[in-house]
Amino acid sequence: MLLEDLIVLNKVRKVYRMGDEKIVALNDISLSIKKGEFVCLLGPSGSGKSTLLNMMAGLEKPTRGEIIIGNKHIEKMNEKQLAQFRQLNIGFVFQSFNLIPTLTALENVSLGLTFRGIPKRKREKMAKEMLEAVGLGDRLRHKPSEMSGGQQQRVSIARAFVGNPKIVFADEPTGNLDTKTTMEVMDLITSMARENKQTLVIVTHDVEIAPYGHRIFYIRDGSIEKIVENKMKGDT
Repeated sequence: MLLEDLIVLNKVRKVYRMGDEKIVALNDISLSIKKGEFVCLLGPSGSGKSTLLNMMAGLEKPTRGEIIIGNKHIEKMNEKQLAQFRQLNIGFVFQSFNLIPTLTALENVSLGLTFRGIPKRKREKMAKEMLEAVGLGDRLRHKPSEMSGGQQQRVSIARAFVGNPKIVFADEPTGNLDTKTTMEVMDLITSMARENKQTLVIVTHDVEIAPYGHRIFYIRDGSIEKIVENKMKGDT
């Protein structure tokens, strides 16, 4: 069965201006990512890979070009429309976890569901089930400072997946973790995305993370250098 394209970029260019200087962060990038596909954006620091992810997520506007997700042109949306679109369709996993330090794990995971108008009891039930799914059923009432880096990243994974988004963007999700925890976290992210038939876009500079993607996009100097097909671990 042919998978449908979920994310399509057409000649996306991003130029930053610093005084009289122009910095080309993305140079006319065109690509498509299919529904249920895992892709890895691999490149060194400053290559443009995080900027590319930010474009797809609607966190930044392109200087020119089209960004289409599920037939919607997100480059034409205003901030209110983008915020609503992200709430309904997108989950995020960040390198620095981005947890709210004063909230418990349960509160951090359920917070995003508040903006969807989901009642408190249902929010907490969904958050509890998701934290149990990532192995943190005994840490519901713990705050970030009371957890290890790996546990905090599991909370952020639970937060990303709790609303069952169509797409999960992971920006250097293992950048602050040791090797053993890195593999545990990547196995968790990919197994959850596979189970829910979600599309996963991973940004990394770590070549050991790349094999988790069905395709690897090598990014350098704001351009796609090459695309490599990959047989991902656990796929049959």
